[in-house]
Amino acid sequence: MKKITPELREKTPEALREEFLAIKQEQFNLRMQKATGQESKSHLIRAARKNVARIKTVLTEKEQG
Repeated sequence: MKKITPELREKTPEALREEFLAIKQEQFNLRMQKATGQESKSHLIRAARKNVARIKTVLTEKEQG
């Protein structure tokens, strides 16, 4: 995995939820930029989606463990 995942595992569930909301907001903003034709960095949409998945995975692991 990437270096991001170990950093996520160190955070508390509350901090993970805050970061999750921030990334979801960023993802929304990127989608709106794409829809209006202002998109300049299309790779960030994919990166945001993967970061959301990583955070959800770590949150699930913390809830189960």
